[in-house]
Amino acid sequence: MKDKSCLVTGAASGIGRATALLLAREGAGVTASDVNEAGLAALRAELAAEDVPVETVTGDVADPADNRRMVAAAVRAFGRLDVAVANAGILPLSDVRETTPEDWDRVMAVDGRGMFLTCKYAIEAMTAQERPGGALVCVSSISGLAGQARQAAYGPAKFVASGLTAHLAVEWAAHGIRVNAVAPGTIRTERVLALPDEPGGPEYLAEMVAAHPMGRLGEPAEVARAIAFLASDAASFITGVVLPVDGGYLAR
Repeated sequence: MKDKSCLVTGAASGIGRATALLLAREGAGVTASDVNEAGLAALRAELAAEDVPVETVTGDVADPADNRRMVAAAVRAFGRLDVAVANAGILPLSDVRETTPEDWDRVMAVDGRGMFLTCKYAIEAMTAQERPGGALVCVSSISGLAGQARQAAYGPAKFVASGLTAHLAVEWAAHGIRVNAVAPGTIRTERVLALPDEPGGPEYLAEMVAAHPMGRLGEPAEVARAIAFLASDAASFITGVVLPVDGGYLAR
């Protein structure tokens, strides 16, 4: 990833943070974005202690102006955009009776619309630069490939991620832009680690551990390594793939 300009959304925590750290440590110029300004500051401080620079942009991926600003910041800081990791998302747990229309709209705004906007503006930048081309990696989910209980809004939003990946891969391959996705299983992010404090959370978490044949949850760094591979030149003939990183969950 050395000298590649990479944008990572949702970079203040979880998979996004692990991805931003990995790419920056591998020599990429990383632009990290999130709504969580404090989380971005902590990321910047950790990399600064290692003398690794990173650009940070506070903004909401659901807002077109903010999303444009994230892409523009990456181009301004590093001269171009080579990689965009569309990771930002929210994960409420509720069945369809509990999910309100407002809940649906908020999840779709961040997880669906936000991912669409990141891909849109990244592709605009990648096709306008002197050497067109690049790689997009969308963060989908096992919930974007198979059904799960208590994900009435989140699951359908992740099907958007999987579908967007396939369609954009076909549409932009001739322009030198690859579009792939990862589909993580249940990962030990801050969001998942908070589940035991929520109604039904401990039971859900126990079910998820049992459902993964490897008998454990995944780590953010394990997903980050898959993202880095798909973003790298080592995956130069791979596009349109949704890669499960799920401890065997989908193989059952």
